[in-house]
Amino acid sequence: MMKAAMSGFDLRAIAQELNAFNGAYVKKAYMPHYEQIVLRINPKDMDQFDLVLVRGSRIYTSNRDRPMPMTPPPFAMVLRKHLKNARMTGVRQLGFDRVLAFDFDTKHGSYHLYVEVFRDGNIILTDQEGVIIQPLTHASYAGRTLKKGVVYQPPPAAMDPHELDQETLADLFATSDRDLVSTLGGKANLGGTHANAVCDLAKMEANMSTQEADVEAIHTALQALLGSLAAERQGILLMKPSKEKDRSMLEQEAGSMGASGDRDRFFEQHAVEATPTLLPSHEGLAQSTFSTLCEAVDAWKGAHDAGALARREAEKLDIAAPGRGHSTDVERLERRKVQQTKALDGFSKKIEKQQMLGHTIQNNWTHVESLLKQVDEAVETHGWKQVKSLVKSIPWIVSLAPADRSFTTILPGEDGQPNGPQAILSLDESVHQNAQRYFESARKQKDKTKGAVEALEETLLHLQRAQKKEAKQQATGKLNKIKRSKRLWFEHHRWSMITGGHLLVGGKDAKGNDAVVKKHLSGEDRYLHADLHGAPSCSLRATQGFVLDQHKPAHIPDDIPAYRMVDKLGDERINEEKLLEAATMALCWSRAWAGGGAHGTVYSVKPAQVSKTAQTGEFVGKGSFIVRGQRQWFKDLDVQIGIGIVAINGVPLLMGGRPETIAAMCQRYAILRPGLTKKEQLANRVYKNTGLVTDDVLPVLPGASDIVEDYGVFSPPATVKEEE
Repeated sequence: MMKAAMSGFDLRAIAQELNAFNGAYVKKAYMPHYEQIVLRINPKDMDQFDLVLVRGSRIYTSNRDRPMPMTPPPFAMVLRKHLKNARMTGVRQLGFDRVLAFDFDTKHGSYHLYVEVFRDGNIILTDQEGVIIQPLTHASYAGRTLKKGVVYQPPPAAMDPHELDQETLADLFATSDRDLVSTLGGKANLGGTHANAVCDLAKMEANMSTQEADVEAIHTALQALLGSLAAERQGILLMKPSKEKDRSMLEQEAGSMGASGDRDRFFEQHAVEATPTLLPSHEGLAQSTFSTLCEAVDAWKGAHDAGALARREAEKLDIAAPGRGHSTDVERLERRKVQQTKALDGFSKKIEKQQMLGHTIQNNWTHVESLLKQVDEAVETHGWKQVKSLVKSIPWIVSLAPADRSFTTILPGEDGQPNGPQAILSLDESVHQNAQRYFESARKQKDKTKGAVEALEETLLHLQRAQKKEAKQQATGKLNKIKRSKRLWFEHHRWSMITGGHLLVGGKDAKGNDAVVKKHLSGEDRYLHADLHGAPSCSLRATQGFVLDQHKPAHIPDDIPAYRMVDKLGDERINEEKLLEAATMALCWSRAWAGGGAHGTVYSVKPAQVSKTAQTGEFVGKGSFIVRGQRQWFKDLDVQIGIGIVAINGVPLLMGGRPETIAAMCQRYAILRPGLTKKEQLANRVYKNTGLVTDDVLPVLPGASDIVEDYGVFSPPATVKEEE
């Protein structure tokens, strides 16, 4: 079973590791996904790193490339406002609960960030008085409310195992009505995994009575477990062996891999848990050891979490995980079929179980009748409270429910011993009535099943039709339509991909020019502008761009290359060849295209040379800029453009670029030059042949054009022609 969330033991280890960074400063806060907050931490004399907070799941540090949204969500803005340049002064666990508190010192006083790692999770920012400035999610529970303006109340404090001495443990056992493992897991706040570990270390049966347990042995085992947690500073990634790969093979393969995409995929496939300490239950699992628990968690979940922005964008485009939309009708119906089939299977099992319990009660009529009579008489004589303690010694009875006047019993097995199924028996019903209650439940479930079967049949019919439609569509070279409510941010501008994956953006109008320069031009980027009045301001991004998607979405055809957007390309060098490509696009986006000329000139400068500040007596209009200093010129550029079909973050798009670049990148592409065919006519042809909507196609076309070459954009792809 794969571990879903960090335990109190894990969080204690994480807190110990993070306290090593006390004194570090918060540089910025991000929210790439609704489930995740990232604080960029800048420690003294060390490289900056990301503190990743995944609600309800995990907390760890990472140095991965992590694309972030251009416009931060409101909660991220709140964190930036209050925590920018804040100094981290401590990380503490509240008792032994699954809550970590991050303490920060700011110029406005102390602030605290509480991260709750249970249920759905939450992240709460408070001021020095403990008043909530903003929770990630407003919520109300019994006894506490999480909303702006109220004092933060942590969940009710559970017992801290560190405070359990032998005497306290003995009192706990004496008053417990649960078995040993349930008492340790619940009342001692160890959780199921570590409660079983203590039982194993003490060499005691997990389901034995607490009254029979050796308190001293349990206490010794507990202290040993807590001691190892305090002493060890490591992270262990546990992997489950399979028929294909045994323990030694997994460990050998994991040890031979450095940090890479292959290692990420390997751990994603085989890892089941990251732990700071080894437990008896981990015996038989393969191990990969790291210097810290943070490193182990990052190796396992880091790649998934780093793709949070892409998942968010996918969800916005209705191509997300099950329950959040769909990419195609076939995928949506496939998910519905799986859900309905699973539900039907559950119904069948429930019906079978209910009927089996009814028959088992009837087949053991005398036994059940005697049990009902004995319990009823005992309750009448001694009362529920006393009977509750008396039945602990009776192997046939599991528990009592005084409020319902019922009890849970173990029915006889084939050998007549208490090893059969469990059933709830009501003292106010006869044997026949208790059995009929289960038969009636099975009958009602059958009625529900009829509707579910009809719904599944309807889904299968719609799925069959959708599959035929999709197959016919693919045979013609058309792409699956993607329903999306929001465009990718760069689609609001002219855009292209330059060799090396660099993003090139250009303004569509005066407002767009201002946005490109103010928001998307900085650092090692380069500014480009055609030597023509009214030409767009263009920015060639040094770090931001596209990389090949290692997990190509299933709905993207083989002949369409798939990319995802990143904020760090890795190779951020902008050389002459890349500038030449960008200059060609800057020229084609200008009025040079409509002018009918075959060649043109473009210049390039650094961001610092571009300014909105005019000299005395000068005026700089909207969308215009003053360029000072030496310019790099690109002359006699061809006025010619390539357009090709690519997928960005799972969305098929038409992209413009230098003809040579597009031809090398895309299998389905065309080459255009200034001509007489209106771009509306061209866009309509693209739509009819590819299925790409004209609203997405029109912005890519520079103007009236002639088609020089065409490979599957304006006409069916070669493969379709061959089949025909």
